[in-house]
Amino acid sequence: MMKLVSYDFNGRGRVGVQFGDEIIDVILTGEELRKRKFEFPTLGQVSDMISLLEYGDLALNEARELLKETTHLINQGKDGFLREIGAVVSINNVHLRSPVARPRKNIVCLGLNYHDHWLETLARRGEPLPSSPVFFTKSPTAVIGPFDDILYPAATEQLDYEVELAVILGRRGKDIPRRDGFDYVAGYSILNDVSARDLQRKHQQWFRSKSLDTFAPLGPCLTTKDEIHDPDNLDMELTVNGEIRQRSNTKNLIFKIPEILETLSQDMTLEPGDIIATGTPAGVGLGMVPPRYLSIGDVIEARIQGLGFIRNRVAEKRACS
Repeated sequence: MMKLVSYDFNGRGRVGVQFGDEIIDVILTGEELRKRKFEFPTLGQVSDMISLLEYGDLALNEARELLKETTHLINQGKDGFLREIGAVVSINNVHLRSPVARPRKNIVCLGLNYHDHWLETLARRGEPLPSSPVFFTKSPTAVIGPFDDILYPAATEQLDYEVELAVILGRRGKDIPRRDGFDYVAGYSILNDVSARDLQRKHQQWFRSKSLDTFAPLGPCLTTKDEIHDPDNLDMELTVNGEIRQRSNTKNLIFKIPEILETLSQDMTLEPGDIIATGTPAGVGLGMVPPRYLSIGDVIEARIQGLGFIRNRVAEKRACS
């Protein structure tokens, strides 16, 4: 059971394990503990979150053992040598990034995948439930950290929010049988699928309207799947300036995670570090009467049971100099 994080400390990108309010750098800590006759050969090859996931259970098991040994030192007050080199730091002294700081692929998203969201949108027009998953993507350049600002772009006047459960893959796979779907999952995170609704209508597709810079806050960590007993029964909510806008549960998903992976992987290779956003429940600004979109200065907080929260402020985009 772990919460894996990507973060910046002293000007360098790092990967670590969160322990309460502390972060343990898996690379630096592994190097120091190896000097004390602990063996972490796989972690010695890791450079970022994607490479950690690519080494699969070997790296994850070593990270669990490293967490165990380091927390033992912390609890005994014998972790000073690790703090001196920045291998153990307070979470308040780092800049948390998205768990997968720079995805190598577009984020795969699902539209209209909650019963309650379908009711507030398509059902009003008499359209049936989707008969198969509705996929679209968000650009990797849209990804920001869990507490970074969302910049209000000049291209839109209708900025919207969507809380989503994000699935992060830990194995390479193609033609994945539904029964084996969870075998390919490394863990889970929270995504705010920020959207420009006017661009969505203008271009008659979703890619551009959901891929502008800063439109994918993700985090705060990658919570490994062994920490989440039932991903199909997680409470979730989103607030704007403290007002609850979305409140639901992942049991309302139309297409569950194994079916999503089975469909998406048909003749298409999925890889470690790939991110799949599973859809949003009711309560988006577009679905309100009249619509209620975001404004500069708004603070959006998205929570999912067992995964923590992300909080992002809508900020004015500065003109390029």
